[in-house]
Amino acid sequence: MTQQVNVAKFGGTSVANFATIVNCAAVVKQNPATRVVVVSAAAGITNLLVKLAFTPLSQADIAEVVEQIKTIEYNILNHLDNVQSIEPKLIDLLNEVSELAYHEEILHRLDLKDQLLSMGERMSSLLCSEVFKQQGIPALNFDVRKVLITDDTYGEASPELDEINTRAKAIMAPDLATSVLVTQGFVGADSNGNTTTLGRGGSDFTAALLAEALNAKSCEIWTDVIGVYTTDPRITQAARPLPELSFEEAAEMATFGAKVLHPATMEPALRADIPVFVGSSSEPEKGGTWIVRDCEVEPPYRAITRRREQVMVTVKTPKMLYAQGYLEKVFGIIAKHKLSVDLVTTSEIAISFTLDNPPNSVAERLNKQTIAELETMSEVTVEKGFDLVTVVGNHMQTTKGVSSRIFAAISDYNLRMICFGANPHNMSFLVNETDSAEIVTVLHQSLFE
Repeated sequence: MTQQVNVAKFGGTSVANFATIVNCAAVVKQNPATRVVVVSAAAGITNLLVKLAFTPLSQADIAEVVEQIKTIEYNILNHLDNVQSIEPKLIDLLNEVSELAYHEEILHRLDLKDQLLSMGERMSSLLCSEVFKQQGIPALNFDVRKVLITDDTYGEASPELDEINTRAKAIMAPDLATSVLVTQGFVGADSNGNTTTLGRGGSDFTAALLAEALNAKSCEIWTDVIGVYTTDPRITQAARPLPELSFEEAAEMATFGAKVLHPATMEPALRADIPVFVGSSSEPEKGGTWIVRDCEVEPPYRAITRRREQVMVTVKTPKMLYAQGYLEKVFGIIAKHKLSVDLVTTSEIAISFTLDNPPNSVAERLNKQTIAELETMSEVTVEKGFDLVTVVGNHMQTTKGVSSRIFAAISDYNLRMICFGANPHNMSFLVNETDSAEIVTVLHQSLFE
């Protein structure tokens, strides 16, 4: 591909209404290299679709939720110059939402849930491409399912990289010289054409995968905050935006709870060495955070993250004493159910580990299956009500005083589990969910203020 391409992704708050989409159009116009735009569902839509897909509702309740979705979408549609030409397409999509919501098997079939959850992005790309045209951008609404091929793990599908690369070059690249392709984040299709989704927050991942496949020079993630902060600004007002991050730091932050980025986003960017920019679509002039391979400065403390809704599982058996292969059996069961474990500690007869457990998630479902299987060979204790707090930085294992400063700051709190040293970029601890916001605030004061 001869031309330099930038892929821009706009999150749910950036495409929430007509005015915010006009802001997005202004951002796209400022960078002539932006030829692919990836959009999330309008703010609030995904939560309503999740409600329809996962909650047993009466017919009247379903009708009410579908009406709420319609209201949000029509608030955007009614600002268009060409309402008559676009309304039939939107009605088709809303009818599809309605059919799926009333489907008698929606609560039990994962393929139907994915079809329903994809509708927010599909409506969003239709309306955004029309607003862009109205603002003088040669936009095309592009169905990402033609290119973003995945396996059939509904709810958290894995991309088929070779197929995506081949299709992006064949189907998307030829149009980039004359058009800006507006497409859906979070959505894919398996090899049989069935709709899949990449898991919550997967629009960032979509943007990075398309950037990699199109050999893009950059990937922009436009959201409602001015870049990546030292910690969640909702926890402490002293949080401040970071001018730069390394891919490794950003990956650690995303994995351990920084909501600005999807954890998988860094993988394609790192593989293809594509700088990623994070900024606010409503205040683009304020700059943001560049995520690059190598930073000019690598401080021991870069940021603090918090991940909610963690469970701690302890597997205990006297058989473990001097036994070989027991750890392998435990982790074999975890691997079989495709779960990822964050913190692990062992003693002579027990292993404790943490699992992510957000409600209505694939993880929550798999956790139940995993624990049931572990109970066939051991005594299993499951403890809930924890959050995971992580300090992200550089050379943390080898820099003197790093850990003592952290522990001194939080000496008044009970730490349930501590993990340090598996890599030089983080130190994590499991804490009671009632203490986590205070712990983040106290740590931020000690390390950054």
